[in-house]
Amino acid sequence: MIKWAVDENFNNDILRALKRRKPDIDIVRVQDVSLSGADDPTVLEWAATEGRVLLTHDLSTITRYAYERVQAGKPMPGVFEVGREVPVRLAVEDILLITECSLENEWEGQVRYLPLR
Repeated sequence: MIKWAVDENFNNDILRALKRRKPDIDIVRVQDVSLSGADDPTVLEWAATEGRVLLTHDLSTITRYAYERVQAGKPMPGVFEVGREVPVRLAVEDILLITECSLENEWEGQVRYLPLR
């Protein structure tokens, strides 16, 4: 099963709904691992070290840093950018689908966008 990290400003309604629907989901908020206020490269480095795919609402800067990691040959387990306008229900459904159906390392080096449809 995929391991997730969520960026500091990620919608907590989505996070709570994910945990209600799938209590055993492996998901960690960056602020819970002492990364509050950390810059994007630091968050991506931590996610790579932990083998966690990052969920974020940061559509402006995280993509650039993620691709810089890939171009430098550094690990980047993947990033899913969730637009703030995406309804909670739809974001939860997509994240659970990805969680259940993904192969290990399937998202390595990729930036994807939700919703999937």
